[in-house]
Amino acid sequence: MAYKVAIDAAAGGSNSGAVGNGVVEKDYTLLISRYINDRLNTLGIENFLVRDGDTTLSDEQRVNIIKNKYGTGNNIIVLSNRLNTGGLNGAEIMYPLRSNSRLSSSIANNLEIAGQPVLKYYQLRNSGNTALDDDYLIRNTANNQTIAIDYAYVDNASDANFLKNNYEALAEAVVKAIADYVGVTYTPADTEGYYVVKKGDTLWSIASKNNTTVSELKRINNLASNSLSIGQLIKLPTAETGSNSGTGTGTTYTVQKGDTLYSIAQRYNTTVDSIKLANNLTSNNLSIGQVLVIPGATDIPNTNKITYTVQKGDSLWAIANKFDTTVDQIKLTNNLSSNNLSIGQILIIPSSSSFITYTVQKGDSLWVIANKYNTTVDNIKKLNNLTTNNLSIGQKLLIPA
Repeated sequence: MAYKVAIDAAAGGSNSGAVGNGVVEKDYTLLISRYINDRLNTLGIENFLVRDGDTTLSDEQRVNIIKNKYGTGNNIIVLSNRLNTGGLNGAEIMYPLRSNSRLSSSIANNLEIAGQPVLKYYQLRNSGNTALDDDYLIRNTANNQTIAIDYAYVDNASDANFLKNNYEALAEAVVKAIADYVGVTYTPADTEGYYVVKKGDTLWSIASKNNTTVSELKRINNLASNSLSIGQLIKLPTAETGSNSGTGTGTTYTVQKGDTLYSIAQRYNTTVDSIKLANNLTSNNLSIGQVLVIPGATDIPNTNKITYTVQKGDSLWAIANKFDTTVDQIKLTNNLSSNNLSIGQILIIPSSSSFITYTVQKGDSLWVIANKYNTTVDNIKKLNNLTTNNLSIGQKLLIPA
């Protein structure tokens, strides 16, 4: 079955995107819709824009435009791109009573990978007649697979700023979901920095080829397991992925799992209040993928602190011993209120000792590396949680300097 997509940009008219305190100044529903339109054309998926300009359309006009163009077949996907108000943080997705959640859940997953939390994806019945959908557009595009996406709460400054800085990434997340749903091979807008999984590939082999680690690939691709599928796109780490990059007014930092404003402030030798002021934040809440400006920071984070990814069997006491620090210092630096840890959690480690990161080369052994850096095999094994002397090319090791 050949699918077609009608792309509806909600609102319309002069300054239709300006909401509340004016954090959002543009018609972002139209910008998102145009982006999706261009990308679907590139992927060969037939589509059209219901609104392609500064025009105000009634709900009835939108429905009539869609019906006149594509009719009422169940091979028609209708995307209604919208913005929300109410002060919350995140996206919401509504789908019809007549449809299953497959496309909506795929969009939700991709939006979260792009960094925008999804509060819910759901169906909503009309209070007057529970056999009908509550939303006018969904209710009156019978048989079509109509999805209404509220991308952000634009009266929340943090959410609005995320939309402004990341609307193309959010639109791309929807493009990928549609391509996967209709069975069209998806390729990103820019394939540079990606690896296409081939038969026989593993995360370990991909990490080795690209001078990185399995844990880093899983982190930046939001992978919960080591499973791969042929044709899957794996994002490769870059200088900007999950790290800092210099700007004229300071440093930008992309929020990672486990981050707090306090840990970020400690990492860059600044304060929580300075970061909140620079980013117009009204609370301490952060979302993964959120981009923060770090005022007054240098391009290099605090060199007396390193990051550590919690492994199976770790405890704060064991980590503190490993890095010549204390449990209290780790808890203070990471704003931890208990000693509980989760596997994969990233900690900032304050330490009086110095460490370097070494990438294992062909012919290396623990004995060779230990001799090279005037340390011992046991020290390296203890620091890196190694239970054997086996190494793999491309593996990253922490070495006491």
